Amino acid sequence: MLRDDLEVKGPVRLSEVDAAQKEVLAIARKLSDAGQLSLAGGGDEFV
Repeated sequence: MLRDDLEVKGPVRLSEVDAAQKEVLAIARKLSDAGQLSLAGGGDEFV
């Protein structure tokens, strides 16, 4: 479904992509803070 939408929409401005990514990330963080979503930390250890 998403793939079909992307094919139909065609090229998108980078600024629109950045804004959409920020919106998705904000929603994911809100769900994580509410305990409704678990976000992985990336897996790498820092020394």
